[in-house]
Amino acid sequence: MEQQSYEPQVALPNSTLALVLGILSIVSCFCYGIPGFVCALIALIVARSSTKLYAANPGKYTAGSFSNLNAGRICAWIGLIPSILYIIVIIIIFMVFGWAIVSNPAGVLDNLQNLTQV
Repeated sequence: MEQQSYEPQVALPNSTLALVLGILSIVSCFCYGIPGFVCALIALIVARSSTKLYAANPGKYTAGSFSNLNAGRICAWIGLIPSILYIIVIIIIFMVFGWAIVSNPAGVLDNLQNLTQV
């Protein structure tokens, strides 16, 4: 009778990190877009490398950690899209109004109101 060795399943490396960064990308996507973009990008990179590990040996890793990885990837995409859109809006605002809108928003708004009243 052959004795089979049983290896317990382990959690997928960085699956929790991908989930946390994915959630942070959603939460921080409206802070000028940069923090959300960075968190989402790191989460997607981590998720991609961990997915390759899972694909190489799926029986070695727990199903829960793979679910966390997928949830982190989905959250990262959800956070990445508004972050990119927010960055585009900020760039357009700088192109139209320049640095004045950031340094003195009240003055720019007063000038705009004066232009519309004429």
